[in-house]
Amino acid sequence: MDQIIDKIAALGVPGLVLLVAMAITGWAGAAAITAALALLGGPFGMLGGIAVLGILGLISQGLAEYGFEQIFRGVVDELRKQGKSKSDIEREVENYPISIDLKLKIKNYLHELQ
Repeated sequence: MDQIIDKIAALGVPGLVLLVAMAITGWAGAAAITAALALLGGPFGMLGGIAVLGILGLISQGLAEYGFEQIFRGVVDELRKQGKSKSDIEREVENYPISIDLKLKIKNYLHELQ
């Protein structure tokens, strides 16, 4: 059991996500991996699932290194550089399935920007 835990922990957040997705499928072995990756990949199938896990790895690494506040501020700043207006970003944030507290943090940051 300790060996399995060590191997999953070495994969980090993507390993946990894959483990949960495999448990949800109800399958075992290679079928569970295949079904889990397809589930995570949505319309892009297994390859999309692999991409999702890679992106999760990058995001979790960034969060661990820089913290949530700096990451979301950087993303907002980049959206502004790409030409999105404050009102466009605020409208998009309003439609995201995130907590009210997080929406308020993003909106407050938008209002701090000149």
